[in-house]
Amino acid sequence: MFNYVGHPYYDVGIATLAAFAGKKDPRHLTPQDLGQAIEYMEREYVQQPLRSYLTVVFPNSGFTQPAFFKNPKRQQEYARRVLRSSGESVPALDEKCAFTGKPATALAFDDKGKLPLGRAFRQHIPLLTGEGTINFHPYGDSGIPVSGEAMLAIQALPLGCAKSAGRLLMVHSDNPDLTYHFAREFLMRNRGAVQLAQQADSNKLPEPHHRHHTLLIETLLEAEYMRRETLQAENPLFTLTAYHLSNSGQGPGLDIYILPMQVVGFLRTMQEARFNEAWHRIVGKAWETEPPRRGKEQGEKESFQPARNWLYEDIFNLPDRAKHFIRTYFLRIALRYARGKTDPRQNYSLANEADLVSWAITAQFLRRIMNMEPHRIEHIRKMADGLAEYVSNQNDRRFFRDFYTSRNYSHLRTALLKADLAHVRQGNPPIIQFEPYIEVFEEGRELSRRDWSLARDLVLIRMIERLHASGWLGRNAEVIDESVDAEDE
Repeated sequence: MFNYVGHPYYDVGIATLAAFAGKKDPRHLTPQDLGQAIEYMEREYVQQPLRSYLTVVFPNSGFTQPAFFKNPKRQQEYARRVLRSSGESVPALDEKCAFTGKPATALAFDDKGKLPLGRAFRQHIPLLTGEGTINFHPYGDSGIPVSGEAMLAIQALPLGCAKSAGRLLMVHSDNPDLTYHFAREFLMRNRGAVQLAQQADSNKLPEPHHRHHTLLIETLLEAEYMRRETLQAENPLFTLTAYHLSNSGQGPGLDIYILPMQVVGFLRTMQEARFNEAWHRIVGKAWETEPPRRGKEQGEKESFQPARNWLYEDIFNLPDRAKHFIRTYFLRIALRYARGKTDPRQNYSLANEADLVSWAITAQFLRRIMNMEPHRIEHIRKMADGLAEYVSNQNDRRFFRDFYTSRNYSHLRTALLKADLAHVRQGNPPIIQFEPYIEVFEEGRELSRRDWSLARDLVLIRMIERLHASGWLGRNAEVIDESVDAEDE
């Protein structure tokens, strides 16, 4: 009866119906399963707190229009038409449903039967045009034709979404398992929040504590798919798309956030045992911190609960801002312009957090997020290992500082040449090999790569990891002058 079609409204809606019945595959839904979900919606959609919540999704509908509140029979008739129009006894039209391709239902979706048969409008489907508006519709016909199945799925949609910042947060993926996971998690939280609000006699559905970006990543990482450690071929990667929308007449809007498949793949890799501990230490340092309390606030005992994780927030800027992500979270460079007093990134310190620097995690990031060639990653690692050994053995603090603080390519190259020459003069083989050096830093002879500073940072990450492990960095922490290298956001 139900199957995914690729449209977020419909897919998230049927995933919600499936989650309500506890069935992962919507094709296994029975009329009894649908009946239980419909009875819940008929009961809860016409009372608080869901009635208030639905004004963001279905304004001026029979569930939210004040004219219906004092007429229960009118609300029941509206609910019957939009929730129970998928039965076999309901006649069909020659028109096809815009979502499923099946025949549209020959039923008017209002309590008085005055709307065109089978046509849905803004009060039924978010972000459509209103009644009588013919703009953007073929042949001047307002509204869009829908089947009873599609109408039921879309009416169930809000239950499988999160309420965030007064809007609806809907998550869709080309992986049905992830679409179902988000719908199920949000459904469980919403049903629990409804009970709590009704017990407290509240008219508002409580929102999750976490901000929407952080909420999305936290919920994604809870998915079974993200914890599987099987062959990649058996679990192909997928893209995740979140829609943060409001259908309210006072402020309609839509923001779309996309997690490309390479970002999802990287996050999944970080859940593996070989990366998990180090990754979660980095993530743990990105939670917003408690703001300073003043006056009477100092005596308050209420514990502070962070609402967002800045690393999770910045993940949505990948891969565009990958270089800044690396400098901030992997190289621990403090932000010069942080977001207020609760932003922990302004206090990042390479001198104090060298133990968080991980080449293994960085290498995975380069391969999955930046699609860097494996041989270039290997050249960077080998060059960094040679330089770290040189610095440790020769205690060349000046070279380390010059390399760390280089502001232009000529400064960087000069520092490398001097160190290489000093190493050779002592009877050692060269640290820098011609071909690997060209691969890492240059496009051609004496022509630096546009990303030479990124390559410098990557070499530094590996050097610091090795120098920290050898104890040299702990004995010479003063060589890191962080006042000259704060990162602009």
